[in-house]
Amino acid sequence: MNRYIYFNSRDEFFRINLSQIIYFAADKNYTLMQLQNEQKLIFTFSLQKMQQYLIEKLQEDAKHFARIGKSYIINLNYVYQIDTAKQKLKLLSPNNQKEFSLPASKEALKNLRKLFINK
Repeated sequence: MNRYIYFNSRDEFFRINLSQIIYFAADKNYTLMQLQNEQKLIFTFSLQKMQQYLIEKLQEDAKHFARIGKSYIINLNYVYQIDTAKQKLKLLSPNNQKEFSLPASKEALKNLRKLFINK
């Protein structure tokens, strides 16, 4: 996935390779973006708006991302483990072997699991 997404604000411009994005997390009316290099970026719009932006701008490439409950949009390429019993989702960055553990509801994890099984 060698495509980019662009974010432009009054003071900053970001050009981010999609393969660098591990996940997006909701933080009230803000969205936090976790990158592979462990850098975090914060955007001044909700996760819902981020989801709409990804669909609008990425079109076909938006299929590489999935909404997990109310709190996360994840890059499906980094899913390592889905543990419904412990309500944890583990994402693994291949370059530096950094593991990201996210809490998620059993329902959200079951739906994610079905997504992979049905592929």
